[in-house]
Amino acid sequence: MSNIYGEWLKAQRLAAELTQQELADASVMTRSHISHIEAGRRIPSKEDARRLDMALNTGNVLSSFLPDDDVAVADYFESARLLEQQAVLIREFALSYVPGILQTEGYARAVLGTSFPPVSEEECDRLVVTRLERAKILDDRLTPVVWVLLDEAVLRRTVGGPEVMAAQISHMARLVEAGRVRVHVMPLAVGFHPLMDGMLTLMSFEDQPPVAYGEGLRMGKVHDSPSVVQELQGRYDLALSDALPLKESLALLRATAKDYSHHD
Repeated sequence: MSNIYGEWLKAQRLAAELTQQELADASVMTRSHISHIEAGRRIPSKEDARRLDMALNTGNVLSSFLPDDDVAVADYFESARLLEQQAVLIREFALSYVPGILQTEGYARAVLGTSFPPVSEEECDRLVVTRLERAKILDDRLTPVVWVLLDEAVLRRTVGGPEVMAAQISHMARLVEAGRVRVHVMPLAVGFHPLMDGMLTLMSFEDQPPVAYGEGLRMGKVHDSPSVVQELQGRYDLALSDALPLKESLALLRATAKDYSHHD
């Protein structure tokens, strides 16, 4: 989002001679949430904005001029990427391809290198490096906790060829075996399920309200409205209830990787 809103909020806070913590206390929020709004990384909810107006005595300015969170743009993932680095729990749903933080280099290159319009080899390299950098959040053994719900179509659709698929699925299986992530597969036999509209990421934090990030064709959007996040969390939970248990999902990952490795 544009940082005009965050900069104006900061200016009003400084004019009132309040620290971020003092404003957070007065508006019943956390200091880090104030910090993220001022830095342009978060859009406050309507209720947040109302309390900020009251705390700063700014009438309804902060409420009236909230950035339009109904506008979704393709590069909005930058906000989601920053939030991903702060999350203590990440729950992913993947409909078409493996979530970015779990992608191998070969798989990422196959996905990013076949985009339209085509990108140069140099640009593809840059995109791959950026994607692999995201996976470094898994270097910490404990945080964030990561749960992944995969539509079975992710495993069946060959991306980059059998060798790339075998390596990618084996990578996910190793992460599950190591206890670093949980992966559950939604069987194709389930048919319609509540998350078929697109990719979904749910993120929870130590001292901030949870958010959801949804992505479709050439668009992505961060949701921080409590009612919207709650609805999407409910959809995720409902879909997860129809997925294979962890052990069965791991067995399917192993078997599918084996099938790809033996592909002629």
